[in-house]
This record gives sequence, C-alpha cells and structure tokens, in this order.
Amino acid sequence: MISVLRRWYQQTFSDPQAVILTLILILGFSVVLLAGDVLTPVIAAVVIAYVLEGEVQLLQKIKVPRLLAVSLVVAGFVLFVMILFLGLVPLFSKQLSQFFGELPNMIAQWQDVLKALPEKYPFISELQMNEMISTINSELAVFGQNVVKISLASAVNLFTVLVYMVVVPLLVFFFLKDKTETIAWVKQFMPRSGTLVYQVWWDVDKKIGSYIRGKLLEVVIVGIATYIPLRYMDLHYAALLSFLVGLSVIIPYVGAVAVTIPVALVAYFQFGPSSEFLYLMLAYGLVQFIDGNLLVPLLFSEAVNMHPAAIIISVLVFGGLWGVWGVFFAIPLATLIHAVIRAWPSPAQVDEK
Repeated sequence: MISVLRRWYQQTFSDPQAVILTLILILGFSVVLLAGDVLTPVIAAVVIAYVLEGEVQLLQKIKVPRLLAVSLVVAGFVLFVMILFLGLVPLFSKQLSQFFGELPNMIAQWQDVLKALPEKYPFISELQMNEMISTINSELAVFGQNVVKISLASAVNLFTVLVYMVVVPLLVFFFLKDKTETIAWVKQFMPRSGTLVYQVWWDVDKKIGSYIRGKLLEVVIVGIATYIPLRYMDLHYAALLSFLVGLSVIIPYVGAVAVTIPVALVAYFQFGPSSEFLYLMLAYGLVQFIDGNLLVPLLFSEAVNMHPAAIIISVLVFGGLWGVWGVFFAIPLATLIHAVIRAWPSPAQVDEK
C-alpha cells in the first residue's frame, strides 16, 4: 500500500510546476473557507471588476482614456443597481406580502385537491393523503419560522447592504483603475517558474469571463421573456415569479425544475384546470425551450464544455460549501478544476523531463 502511494506521489508531484499549482490552489481555497465572510465585499468587488473589465476595454478601443472609461462604467453600474434596487425591490416586497397573505387559502385549496384524489383514483389510499398533508403542514410551519427569523434579522442585513453599497463600488473603481499595478503586485509573489499556473489561468480566463457575462445576460433575457406572457395573462405575482425564473438559470437543470413548481401552483390556483392554465404553461414551457435550445448554445457555445452530470455535482458540492455564492460560482469553479486536470502533467510528460 505504501509503495503504491509513493509511486502515485512521485508521478503526480515530481514536476515542480504541479507542486506550485497545488500550493496556490490550497492557499486560495483556504482563504475563502476561513475568511470568506470577512472578505465578502472584496471578493464581490473583484468579481464585478472582472466582469466590467470587458466594457472598459470596449470604451478604450474607441480611444476613451482608461480613467474616463472606468469612471463611466462604474457610474453606469451603480446607476443600474440603484434603479434595480429602488424600482424592483418595493414591487417584489409588495407581491411577496400579498403572496404570504393568500398562502393559507392556496394551501387549503391544495389540500382539498389532495383529499379528493382517493375518490378519483382508488389505488391512492386516504391514509396516504392524510400523512402527506400532515407532513406538508409541518414543513410549512418550519418554513414560516424561518421567514420570521429572516425578517427579524433584516435590520442588521439592511445595514450590511448599505455598507456594501458604498464599499464595493469604491473597490471596483480602484481595482479597474489600477488593474496593471494590482496585477504586477500579485505577480511579485508568484514563482518565476509558474508556467503551469499561467497556463491554467489563461484557460480559465478565456472561458470564465464570457461565461459570467453570458449568464448575467441570460438572467435578464429569460426574466423579461417570462414576464411578458405572465403579465399578458394577468397572473398574480408576475414580476416576482419572472424574477425567480430569471435567477433560476444560474443553477443549470435543477433551477428550471425547482422554479416551475411555484409558477404552476400559482397559475393553477388562479385559473384552475382551465384553458388559461394550459396556455400559460405552454408559454412558460416555450420560454424554457428557447432558453435551453437556442439562447444557451448561442451564449455559451465555447464557454463551458462539461458533462451535465459534472455540472450538477459541482452545483451540489460548492452550493453545500458556500451556499448561494457557491451555487452561482459552481460552474466557474468546476471550470477551474477542469482546467487544472487538463493542464496537469501526465506521467509520460514527467518521464520525458
């Protein structure tokens, strides 16, 4: 056993480049795990600056000085966030309050539908339905307690959000303005013989930049495309549901399935088993079909080339580690791991050296 482990170690880490890359990855993940909460605004600013760098470069191509380009892009970003926050948050808050106000009636109607199932389908026992309803009621009670806890902590969270709204834009501005100096400062801590590290970075940078920008664009397009039919058919909570559908594209495969449930439930309780319900679900299904078969291939044709099972596993793993942020960055992190595996020296390459 020891000889097998020794042979594996020699084949895997005999190349100094591999050791350097391993140490950098361990250090990076350790910093995020141990100090992620403290460094959240810094990490958020780095990600936002990375995304906005493309827009800054576009302005520079038309002869706009970098300082002016950075100022315009950051100001546009802050204005967009303010419009989004001031325009949509009150609407979402109102619809969310209405939803929780009507939730007891919706639950009662839904329970009546379940209780009627044993009469229509004899193979379903009344005892099974009663147990299911009891389980759902207990889960809803736990959900209600969590909502209360979130509302009680909202004052603290609001203060944190206000601080981030000042700190993060400032960090983004300085990261973009002093990009060259910042990169030079980081490079002085990097080993000179870091060819493998730079190879991984170039591979990840080429894919992740286009992925994040494309994913943000997909969120906006899918949200708007969903809102149009929901609003046209006057579905309750159309804005809130469309926002959730837009965010669901962040979680591949799983998000689309999860967000379909509230859309279908709200539509069923509003329209019942009618033609309006069927038309709305057909329109919603059409949006999902266009997103999966047209929009995603168009936006991400070369950005991410991973097996669907690998994507789902990465969402589960990184979501379990870092919650919402882990879910959002699951595919970028999986792409990083994929790039490391591709660039890692094979035993044949090691033997040649």
